[in-house]
Amino acid sequence: MLASYIDFAVHLAELAAAEIRMHFRAPFDIDNKAAGGHYDPVTIADRNAEAVMRREIHRVYPTHGILGEEHGFERGVSPLTWVLDPIDGTRSFVLGQLHWGTLIALSDGGQPLLGLMHQPFTRETFLGSAQGGELRHEGQTRALATRKQTRLRDVTICATSPSMFSTPTHRAAFDRVTRQARSVRYGGDCYTPCMVAAGFADLVIEMGLKAWDVQPLIPIVESAGGIITDWNGRNASTADAVVIASNAELHAQVLNALRAEEN
Repeated sequence: MLASYIDFAVHLAELAAAEIRMHFRAPFDIDNKAAGGHYDPVTIADRNAEAVMRREIHRVYPTHGILGEEHGFERGVSPLTWVLDPIDGTRSFVLGQLHWGTLIALSDGGQPLLGLMHQPFTRETFLGSAQGGELRHEGQTRALATRKQTRLRDVTICATSPSMFSTPTHRAAFDRVTRQARSVRYGGDCYTPCMVAAGFADLVIEMGLKAWDVQPLIPIVESAGGIITDWNGRNASTADAVVIASNAELHAQVLNALRAEEN
Protein backbone atom coordinates (compact mmCIF):
# COMPACT_ATOMS: atom_id res chain seq x y z
CA MET A 1 0.00 0.00 0.00
CA LEU A 2 2.90 2.36 0.69
CA ALA A 3 3.94 2.22 -2.95
CA SER A 4 0.43 3.30 -3.98
CA TYR A 5 0.54 6.22 -1.56
CA ILE A 6 3.92 7.29 -2.91
CA ASP A 7 2.59 7.23 -6.47
CA PHE A 8 -0.41 9.25 -5.35
CA ALA A 9 1.82 11.83 -3.62
CA VAL A 10 3.78 12.25 -6.87
CA HIS A 11 0.48 12.65 -8.71
CA LEU A 12 -0.64 15.35 -6.25
CA ALA A 13 2.63 17.20 -6.74
CA GLU A 14 2.16 17.14 -10.50
CA LEU A 15 -1.35 18.55 -10.19
CA ALA A 16 -0.06 21.32 -7.93
CA ALA A 17 2.85 22.03 -10.26
CA ALA A 18 0.51 22.69 -13.18
CA GLU A 19 -1.27 25.34 -11.12
CA ILE A 20 1.96 26.87 -9.83
CA ARG A 21 3.97 27.08 -13.05
CA MET A 22 1.40 29.27 -14.80
CA HIS A 23 1.97 31.96 -12.16
CA PHE A 24 5.73 31.69 -11.62
CA ARG A 25 7.57 34.78 -12.87
CA ALA A 26 4.26 36.23 -14.02
CA PRO A 27 2.28 39.18 -12.64
CA PHE A 28 -0.01 38.35 -9.70
CA ASP A 29 -1.31 39.94 -6.53
CA ILE A 30 0.43 39.22 -3.23
CA ASP A 31 -1.50 39.13 0.03
CA ASN A 32 0.14 39.36 3.43
CA LYS A 33 -1.18 36.83 5.98
CA ALA A 34 0.90 38.22 8.84
CA ALA A 35 -0.10 40.91 11.30
CA GLY A 36 1.86 43.39 13.36
CA GLY A 37 4.16 44.58 10.61
CA HIS A 38 5.47 41.10 9.74
CA TYR A 39 5.54 39.66 6.23
CA ASP A 40 4.04 36.29 5.29
CA PRO A 41 3.06 36.40 1.61
CA VAL A 42 0.46 34.22 -0.07
CA THR A 43 -0.55 34.14 -3.73
CA ILE A 44 -3.17 32.67 -6.01
CA ALA A 45 -0.64 29.94 -6.82
CA ASP A 46 -0.48 28.85 -3.16
CA ARG A 47 -4.25 28.74 -2.77
CA ASN A 48 -5.10 27.11 -6.10
CA ALA A 49 -2.38 24.47 -5.81
CA GLU A 50 -3.61 23.37 -2.40
CA ALA A 51 -7.22 23.40 -3.58
CA VAL A 52 -6.51 21.08 -6.50
CA MET A 53 -4.66 18.65 -4.23
CA ARG A 54 -7.53 18.65 -1.76
CA ARG A 55 -10.07 17.89 -4.48
CA GLU A 56 -8.03 14.92 -5.65
CA ILE A 57 -7.61 13.55 -2.11
CA HIS A 58 -11.38 13.83 -1.58
CA ARG A 59 -11.93 11.91 -4.81
CA VAL A 60 -9.41 9.10 -4.29
CA TYR A 61 -9.16 8.81 -0.50
CA PRO A 62 -12.37 10.36 0.88
CA THR A 63 -11.83 8.92 4.38
CA HIS A 64 -8.40 10.50 4.81
CA GLY A 65 -7.82 13.74 6.70
CA ILE A 66 -6.14 16.80 5.20
CA LEU A 67 -3.97 19.42 6.89
CA GLY A 68 -2.86 22.27 4.66
CA GLU A 69 -1.24 25.65 5.17
CA GLU A 70 -3.76 27.61 3.14
CA HIS A 71 -7.10 25.87 3.77
CA GLY A 72 -6.77 24.39 7.24
CA PHE A 73 -7.59 20.99 8.75
CA GLU A 74 -10.26 18.51 7.70
CA ARG A 75 -10.51 15.52 10.02
CA GLY A 76 -10.97 12.17 8.30
CA VAL A 77 -12.51 8.90 9.40
CA SER A 78 -9.16 7.22 8.76
CA PRO A 79 -6.16 7.96 11.01
CA LEU A 80 -4.23 8.85 7.85
CA THR A 81 -3.82 12.55 7.11
CA TRP A 82 -2.29 14.25 4.08
CA VAL A 83 -0.13 17.21 5.10
CA LEU A 84 0.23 19.87 2.39
CA ASP A 85 2.31 22.98 1.85
CA PRO A 86 1.63 24.02 -1.75
CA ILE A 87 4.53 26.48 -1.91
CA ASP A 88 7.08 26.33 0.88
CA GLY A 89 9.22 29.40 0.30
CA THR A 90 6.64 31.83 -1.06
CA ARG A 91 9.02 34.72 -0.36
CA SER A 92 11.43 33.22 -2.90
CA PHE A 93 8.59 32.37 -5.27
CA VAL A 94 7.36 35.96 -5.51
CA LEU A 95 10.92 37.14 -6.23
CA GLY A 96 11.30 34.69 -9.11
CA GLN A 97 13.95 32.71 -7.23
CA LEU A 98 14.12 28.90 -7.13
CA HIS A 99 14.40 28.01 -3.44
CA TRP A 100 10.79 26.90 -3.00
CA GLY A 101 8.79 23.76 -3.57
CA THR A 102 5.64 21.77 -2.89
CA LEU A 103 5.74 19.70 0.30
CA ILE A 104 3.53 16.64 0.84
CA ALA A 105 3.47 14.10 3.66
CA LEU A 106 1.17 11.27 4.68
CA SER A 107 0.93 10.95 8.45
CA ASP A 108 -0.46 7.99 10.40
CA GLY A 109 -1.32 10.27 13.31
CA GLY A 110 2.03 9.82 15.00
CA GLN A 111 4.65 10.16 12.31
CA PRO A 112 4.92 10.75 8.56
CA LEU A 113 4.95 7.55 6.50
CA LEU A 114 6.23 9.31 3.40
CA GLY A 115 7.55 12.71 2.45
CA LEU A 116 7.89 14.51 -0.86
CA MET A 117 9.34 17.80 -2.05
CA HIS A 118 8.73 18.76 -5.67
CA GLN A 119 10.26 21.82 -7.34
CA PRO A 120 7.92 22.57 -10.26
CA PHE A 121 10.36 24.77 -12.20
CA THR A 122 13.41 22.47 -12.04
CA ARG A 123 11.08 19.41 -12.04
CA GLU A 124 13.03 17.69 -9.28
CA THR A 125 11.18 15.35 -6.92
CA PHE A 126 12.73 14.29 -3.60
CA LEU A 127 11.04 11.29 -1.98
CA GLY A 128 11.50 9.51 1.33
CA SER A 129 9.79 6.56 3.03
CA ALA A 130 10.52 3.13 4.48
CA GLN A 131 11.24 2.10 0.89
CA GLY A 132 14.23 4.46 0.83
CA GLY A 133 15.05 7.93 -0.42
CA GLU A 134 15.39 9.00 -4.02
CA LEU A 135 15.65 11.98 -6.33
CA ARG A 136 13.68 11.82 -9.57
CA HIS A 137 14.61 14.21 -12.36
CA GLU A 138 14.17 14.12 -16.12
CA GLY A 139 13.31 10.43 -16.17
CA GLN A 140 16.30 9.47 -14.04
CA THR A 141 16.25 8.23 -10.44
CA ARG A 142 19.13 8.18 -7.99
CA ALA A 143 19.31 7.16 -4.36
CA LEU A 144 19.62 9.87 -1.73
CA ALA A 145 22.58 9.60 0.66
CA THR A 146 23.95 12.15 3.08
CA ARG A 147 27.60 13.09 3.43
CA LYS A 148 29.59 11.92 6.43
CA GLN A 149 31.25 15.21 7.38
CA THR A 150 31.39 14.98 11.16
CA ARG A 151 33.23 18.13 12.29
CA LEU A 152 31.14 21.22 12.92
CA ARG A 153 34.13 23.44 12.13
CA ASP A 154 34.16 22.10 8.56
CA VAL A 155 30.50 22.68 7.65
CA THR A 156 28.32 25.55 6.52
CA ILE A 157 25.21 26.15 8.60
CA CYS A 158 22.10 26.74 6.51
CA ALA A 159 19.09 28.67 7.81
CA THR A 160 16.25 30.39 6.01
CA SER A 161 16.60 33.75 7.75
CA PRO A 162 18.39 35.26 10.77
CA SER A 163 15.08 36.87 11.76
CA MET A 164 13.76 33.43 12.75
CA PHE A 165 15.86 33.57 15.90
CA SER A 166 13.81 36.37 17.37
CA THR A 167 14.36 35.95 21.12
CA PRO A 168 17.70 36.67 22.84
CA THR A 169 17.87 33.07 24.07
CA HIS A 170 17.36 31.55 20.64
CA ARG A 171 19.72 34.01 18.99
CA ALA A 172 22.42 33.29 21.55
CA ALA A 173 22.01 29.54 21.02
CA PHE A 174 22.25 29.89 17.25
CA ASP A 175 25.31 32.14 17.58
CA ARG A 176 27.05 29.53 19.73
CA VAL A 177 26.74 27.07 16.86
CA THR A 178 27.78 29.52 14.15
CA ARG A 179 30.96 30.46 16.03
CA GLN A 180 32.09 26.84 15.74
CA ALA A 181 31.13 26.37 12.09
CA ARG A 182 32.95 27.28 8.89
CA SER A 183 30.28 29.67 7.62
CA VAL A 184 26.56 30.48 7.53
CA ARG A 185 24.31 30.58 4.48
CA TYR A 186 20.80 32.07 4.63
CA GLY A 187 17.89 31.23 2.35
CA GLY A 188 16.72 27.89 1.07
CA ASP A 189 13.45 27.00 2.83
CA CYS A 190 12.54 23.39 1.93
CA TYR A 191 15.24 23.10 -0.72
CA THR A 192 18.26 23.08 1.57
CA PRO A 193 17.13 20.10 3.71
CA CYS A 194 16.78 18.19 0.46
CA MET A 195 20.36 19.16 -0.38
CA VAL A 196 21.39 17.57 2.93
CA ALA A 197 19.58 14.40 1.86
CA ALA A 198 21.25 14.57 -1.57
CA GLY A 199 24.74 14.89 -0.07
CA PHE A 200 25.50 18.51 -0.98
CA ALA A 201 24.89 20.21 2.37
CA ASP A 202 25.42 19.06 5.94
CA LEU A 203 23.48 21.14 8.42
CA VAL A 204 20.22 23.11 8.64
CA ILE A 205 18.92 24.92 11.73
CA GLU A 206 15.42 26.40 11.61
CA MET A 207 12.73 27.97 13.80
CA GLY A 208 9.12 29.12 13.42
CA LEU A 209 7.97 26.00 11.58
CA LYS A 210 4.58 24.29 11.29
CA ALA A 211 3.68 20.64 10.72
CA TRP A 212 3.43 21.19 6.95
CA ASP A 213 6.97 22.61 6.92
CA VAL A 214 8.52 19.71 8.84
CA GLN A 215 6.68 16.44 8.33
CA PRO A 216 7.37 16.05 4.59
CA LEU A 217 11.09 16.56 5.22
CA ILE A 218 11.45 13.92 7.96
CA PRO A 219 11.23 10.81 5.70
CA ILE A 220 13.37 12.48 3.03
CA VAL A 221 16.20 13.29 5.44
CA GLU A 222 16.02 10.07 7.46
CA SER A 223 15.80 7.74 4.45
CA ALA A 224 19.04 9.30 3.18
CA GLY A 225 20.88 8.63 6.45
CA GLY A 226 20.43 12.04 8.05
CA ILE A 227 18.88 13.09 11.34
CA ILE A 228 16.13 15.62 12.00
CA THR A 229 14.96 16.45 15.53
CA ASP A 230 13.89 19.42 17.57
CA TRP A 231 16.58 21.42 19.39
CA ASN A 232 16.42 18.97 22.31
CA GLY A 233 16.84 15.85 20.19
CA ARG A 234 13.16 14.88 20.28
CA ASN A 235 10.74 13.89 17.53
CA ALA A 236 10.43 16.72 15.02
CA SER A 237 6.90 16.01 13.75
CA THR A 238 5.30 18.81 15.77
CA ALA A 239 8.44 20.89 16.42
CA ASP A 240 8.70 24.56 15.56
CA ALA A 241 12.51 24.50 15.80
CA VAL A 242 14.60 21.76 14.18
CA VAL A 243 18.14 20.61 13.56
CA ILE A 244 18.78 18.69 10.33
CA ALA A 245 22.19 17.05 10.17
CA SER A 246 23.84 14.68 7.74
CA ASN A 247 24.91 12.23 10.47
CA ALA A 248 24.62 11.45 14.17
CA GLU A 249 28.02 12.76 15.24
CA LEU A 250 27.51 16.16 13.67
CA HIS A 251 23.97 16.30 15.06
CA ALA A 252 25.26 15.65 18.59
CA GLN A 253 27.80 18.48 18.32
CA VAL A 254 25.07 20.90 17.26
CA LEU A 255 22.74 19.92 20.10
CA ASN A 256 25.57 20.34 22.61
CA ALA A 257 26.31 23.83 21.28
CA LEU A 258 22.64 24.83 21.35
CA ARG A 259 22.29 23.69 24.96
CA ALA A 260 25.54 25.12 26.25
CA GLU A 261 25.39 28.11 28.56
CA GLU A 262 27.44 31.20 27.94
CA ASN A 263 30.53 31.49 30.07
